[in-house]
Amino acid sequence: MSSTPTIEKSNSHFINKTTIEILAPAKLNLFLKITGQRVDGYHELLSIFVPVALYDKLKIRKLEKGLEVCYSGRQLPEGQNNLVNRAAISFFEKTGIKKGAKITLIKKIPISSGLGGGSSDAAATLKGLNQLWGSPLSKEDLEKLALSLGADVPFFLLQRPAIARGIGEIIQPIKNFPPFWYVIVSPNLMVSTAWAYKSIKLNLTNKEIQNILDTLKKSIFNIPDILSNDLESVTLSKYPFLCSIKASLIKLGALGALMTGSGPSLFGLFDSAKKAHEAGKILESYDKRDVFVVKGLS
Repeated sequence: MSSTPTIEKSNSHFINKTTIEILAPAKLNLFLKITGQRVDGYHELLSIFVPVALYDKLKIRKLEKGLEVCYSGRQLPEGQNNLVNRAAISFFEKTGIKKGAKITLIKKIPISSGLGGGSSDAAATLKGLNQLWGSPLSKEDLEKLALSLGADVPFFLLQRPAIARGIGEIIQPIKNFPPFWYVIVSPNLMVSTAWAYKSIKLNLTNKEIQNILDTLKKSIFNIPDILSNDLESVTLSKYPFLCSIKASLIKLGALGALMTGSGPSLFGLFDSAKKAHEAGKILESYDKRDVFVVKGLS
């Protein structure tokens, strides 16, 4: 089990003029409604994204030429399928910088788990390279580049609780979000996001969408009451054992429990570190799963 009792005030720091380290947090979907599908195949959504203190770490060092990406912790896709590679190539192409970089990724966030690790790594790569070269790209340029890499990459440039709309690129920060603790259970299972979205049945009306938005705009609302994920029924139907994990989180004192993204990771929401750590210790004894006890970032 892994826990992070404190939250860094800054997710990046310079080691020297040629090297920077940057943290890439995971995220949870506390709310996810699929509102439609565009002609290009992308699904439009309405979601609450919350970053949490479960991090990958990137170390980026300037090179005279070339791009080298190495990693440890968890196996990643090779070459162009690696979002860190793609983000770095996009940065150098956009800026016209002829130099290169060595990027070392220490991977802690489980792969294909619904926790957004790949997208977070891509955003951290863009931010780290931009800082290392003196910010040649504006905030708007970074956002456009991030969106070209993936629908939820722009969120990880923000790293604050937010309402996401469109395909995930329209981000509205949420002020004064409650400081919850989360117990994340990530089974040894990979779920295809494309499969999950393909399997969902769209039935949300415009009135329902507006009602949801009105609720989220209120200054005070009960977070556990809005926990919902349209993709959860799809993934849990195919992998019924995930239902027992969700039930265990509730039994162990979670205010609410939900699958994040397309899964398979599930999380319980707790109002204190003590309760979260106690639940995490029990869940840690189960086999074939990662358990993380983390605080939400705000």
